[in-house]
Amino acid sequence: MDVIEIIKQRRSIRKFKQDPIDDEILKELVDCARLAPCASNKQPLEFIVVKDKEICDKVFENLGWASYISPKGTPKEGEKPTAYIFILVNKHRATKWIGHDIGAAFENILLAAWSKGIGGCPIVTINRENVREILKVPDDYEIDTVIPLGYKGHESFAEDNDETVEYYIDENSNFHVPKRPLEKVIHFDKF
Repeated sequence: MDVIEIIKQRRSIRKFKQDPIDDEILKELVDCARLAPCASNKQPLEFIVVKDKEICDKVFENLGWASYISPKGTPKEGEKPTAYIFILVNKHRATKWIGHDIGAAFENILLAAWSKGIGGCPIVTINRENVREILKVPDDYEIDTVIPLGYKGHESFAEDNDETVEYYIDENSNFHVPKRPLEKVIHFDKF
């Protein structure tokens, strides 16, 4: 699959098959994040991969899922992620452009995962105090984003729609995500 095809097909996945993800694939996803562009090459990001079932269950209880479609967007038993990648910020290496670094890293993870048939979505609604304790994260690191991962348990479709930003689930449990049409967001030479 070519990179443009992956970018256009990739959508957030929030319900997962329960097949485990191989350690080598998880390492490769972090390696792709590590190689993302980063402001001033400060390399402030570090990653925690969680795949132990007991720890995954504890993490799950400390995340917010799909607010527009809550509680239907929250995975049920048998649909939960089989792994997570947490993106941490080393406070001593961060720049004022850290948000760009994080975005580039999590997009690399999501695109690389999709190329392997693995879905995920970035989540920032995290009970950071509890997760810090669960994962033993030192105080000089900020827990920024988590990406739940697993083999896709549903389909997700982008639909041109400039009337709403709210996504929804259809009768087949597939997700539909409105995206502003290209002609509404592109400007050549001037606005």
